[in-house]
Amino acid sequence: MKAQLERRLTAQRFRQELTLPEILLWQRLKGRRLAGLHFRRQHPIGPYILDFYCDALRLAVEVDGEMHVFDDNPVRDRRRDAWLAERGIRTLRIIARDVLADADEAAASILEFARAAPSGPLGHLPRRGRRCARKSAPPQGELSRSD
Repeated sequence: MKAQLERRLTAQRFRQELTLPEILLWQRLKGRRLAGLHFRRQHPIGPYILDFYCDALRLAVEVDGEMHVFDDNPVRDRRRDAWLAERGIRTLRIIARDVLADADEAAASILEFARAAPSGPLGHLPRRGRRCARKSAPPQGELSRSD
């Protein structure tokens, strides 16, 4: 219980400390601006905090800064993506510099990924209010945040 509360508080702090690429992408996702889809920012799920999450699509969107290519970060990212995939959540990783170069194109790539992905809705987006079934609560673990 304490770990869950700590993760929620950390997610709240992360929402106040968005990076510039995250801010630019959030401006295009918030308020159902992207095809009527509801995204959450800095959403805690299991041992992780996702940059952006759409429950209707079971899609995590991660904005990866330069730090994601150093040290053990690529291994941690693969482990995190595998953990999410085991729970039916797909991950789309977008390079931060691509968001800075063209945030509208980055948002469009989310839509393209959502429409083309084999798991989940095929070729169309869910109608408003449609929900996917949830899996049981995942085990607790380390916190993670994309920079």
